[in-house]
Amino acid sequence: MASIMTPADLAAFERDGYRIVRGMFDAEEVDLLRRAMEEDPEVRDHMIDRLDAQGAATRIALWNRAGGSVYGMAARCERMVDTMAALLGGPVYHYQSKLTAKEPFVGGAWEWHQDYGYWYYNGCLFPHLASCQIALDRSGVENGCLEMVRGSHLLGRIEHVPVPGEGQNVADPERMKAIVERLDIVPCELEPGDAVFFHANTLHRSAQNRSPFRRWTLICCYNRVDNDTLVRADDRYYVPLEKVPDDAVKAAGVRFASGDEHFATRAFVPKVG
Repeated sequence: MASIMTPADLAAFERDGYRIVRGMFDAEEVDLLRRAMEEDPEVRDHMIDRLDAQGAATRIALWNRAGGSVYGMAARCERMVDTMAALLGGPVYHYQSKLTAKEPFVGGAWEWHQDYGYWYYNGCLFPHLASCQIALDRSGVENGCLEMVRGSHLLGRIEHVPVPGEGQNVADPERMKAIVERLDIVPCELEPGDAVFFHANTLHRSAQNRSPFRRWTLICCYNRVDNDTLVRADDRYYVPLEKVPDDAVKAAGVRFASGDEHFATRAFVPKVG
């Protein structure tokens, strides 16, 4: 196992629902990932706008398979896969990846939500899922970094309600008022190459980007193999994950998608409420 988590890190993840890892990917790897996100026609042609309550948009591209691209190598490399297996307590498979692109001055917000608030409707019986957000640019308070509610994964799944016209679901606003009165909100400020791992039930959001600085991130999501989806209407169900050595990211260079990534043409927003 090549997990980068120490026993203390694992204990902190169990307590807080997230863990920041500095320098998860080095400068050369980040440059390759950033260039691929900027230049790959498949990413460009599958960008989707997700609006917030004020009409500002975060641009996203989603794909459900970790293929042979350089960003597929990042999702399949030992340090990522083995760390996720350690955090989730068993073998994992790639569930979904996405680019989130908040452009300067116009980047939109994400409302308070749990990922399991969405993924429950894919037929995952247990919340044995987690995500890793990798910073491609500096991600700070000024340009809308991720914010976590520390320890909120211990609350279990919270009911979500739709936000009209946004294409987003939000955790029950009345319950959120009580939650943020009792639990700490922590901004996850990251330098390029830093990463934050977070549990599927950890409440999180991000503010609009009103700064002159872009905020692009790559998010890789995983499900435990024994928690395979009951729903087969999309392709987030179990497919064996072929793990690669850590040096596969650099070996790939700026390798684009080759058709095996299964890009989504629309975001998955379940009907709730």
